[in-house]
Amino acid sequence: MGRKLVDWPTFIISFVVILSVVVPLVLFPEAGAEVIADVNAFMSDTFGFLYLLMGLAIFFFLIFVAFSQNGQVKLGEEDEKPEFSTPAWAGMLFSAGIGSSILYWGTIEWAYYYQGPPFGLSPTDEQLETIQWASTYGIFHWGPIAWAIYALPALPMAYFFYVRKTPIIKISETLRPLLKGWSDTFLGKIIDVLFIFGLIGGAGTTLALGTPLISRGVSDLTGLEDDMFLRTIVLLVVTAIFAVSAYVGLKEGIKRLSNINLALSIFLLAFVFITGPTLFIAETTTNSVGLILDNFFRMSTWTEPFAVLQGFEPTGFPEAWTIFYWAWWLVYAPFVGLFIARISRGRTIRQVIAGTMIYGSIGCLLFFGIMGNFGLYLQLSGSFDVITVLNEQGAPAAIISIINQLPFAGVMVALFVFLSIIFLATTFDSSSYILASVTQKEVENGEPLRWNRMFWAFTLCLLPLALMYLGGLETLQTASIIGGFPLIFIMFLIAWSFMKTTTGDLIADDQYEPKTIILDYKKIREKIRRRRNRKKGKEE
Repeated sequence: MGRKLVDWPTFIISFVVILSVVVPLVLFPEAGAEVIADVNAFMSDTFGFLYLLMGLAIFFFLIFVAFSQNGQVKLGEEDEKPEFSTPAWAGMLFSAGIGSSILYWGTIEWAYYYQGPPFGLSPTDEQLETIQWASTYGIFHWGPIAWAIYALPALPMAYFFYVRKTPIIKISETLRPLLKGWSDTFLGKIIDVLFIFGLIGGAGTTLALGTPLISRGVSDLTGLEDDMFLRTIVLLVVTAIFAVSAYVGLKEGIKRLSNINLALSIFLLAFVFITGPTLFIAETTTNSVGLILDNFFRMSTWTEPFAVLQGFEPTGFPEAWTIFYWAWWLVYAPFVGLFIARISRGRTIRQVIAGTMIYGSIGCLLFFGIMGNFGLYLQLSGSFDVITVLNEQGAPAAIISIINQLPFAGVMVALFVFLSIIFLATTFDSSSYILASVTQKEVENGEPLRWNRMFWAFTLCLLPLALMYLGGLETLQTASIIGGFPLIFIMFLIAWSFMKTTTGDLIADDQYEPKTIILDYKKIREKIRRRRNRKKGKEE
């Protein structure tokens, strides 16, 4: 019975595509890095503006949906309560959406902006504006636009699964109102495979960044050499942990890891805020929020269009950071959207949009505001030279060195490493869960087959393992940008399909009876009856 549930064409094609990428990177690492660098330059220089426009468009589209009648649609029965409590729901969507990357970039991203600031500014210690942007841009990149990109795919997936009662969780299924019968053809398979390929690329980036961070922390605690052997062991151990969690299931495994994650994160942030430069952290974070509000559109659309024409060397900041991040969020969007949809039963569309964008943005704000500004304070006060460690030993060493400046350093490094492992496990048990769902014809009782979950859990470690041996942050960034490009157009189709479906259902009379659409549907249906009665009266 289990084998009949698997969508074998999607399953096999996806696995073959992954192998076709992993094997060449392992066998020909130098040539692979060169090809990826060339593709990176072409994609970023030629199509970078599309990513920026996409981010803004999705952000304002979701605000419109939230305040429209479509936002009042409930994802479940009329009297149904949310499946998960709000804290548990917020913790799961946050943990799945950002992974250990928030610990990595939240602690050290400011240092890259400090040395390579935006808007053509000079990277000097005396320039106050440079320092302000260093503490601000990370909060912007992990803010409302990022979470809006995540939220968009969640809406049609949740709507079809909980309102139309379709037992299929696939991107191609959400496009059925536009594609019609084509969703069941090779075109639908291609769309699902593109989603899987993008997710694997994004997962590769996250795991290949998170694993060296954990490895460096283990080395700091144990004295073992931080080499590729230790990193490989760390990656395999993390894979085993999230495989077990995925096998146990959504409520028993993923929810418990997310709750642990949330509790440890709150403790870490509170400890750093209280024992660190509290006033500096509070004031700098507040200042950063003001800068973002004042410069939101400038930051969202900056592309350096005049640098070459005026004879200046472009900084490459938009391509290296904003475009990279929007592409990274994009490749993760179908996965996170599927997961948000799965845990949002009993909530309205408006609650899903607002909760995802608000809770996600606040969580990232706290990490960047507290962890990032603690590192910035160490640099500015002369307490510890973070920049030198970053440039000479790399980001993982710089991050662990920052944590070592806290009281009870050994305990805090151990907590930081453990939290990184749990973050990774929470993200990737969710990933394997969703990949298993996408490669099945239908999902029984809301849970994909266990062997399918396990298969994708271990498959997820193949690409990051290859990328780790290939090396280079630029290579990791490019993997996300390339994987995300086709999804720009798919996201547009998803938005169109969602509005077409929900609006049509809200005004439907006899063609479709959405029992779970409440309030608006009843009012509109009553209005239709009144109009018909008035029209009949006039005709008589």
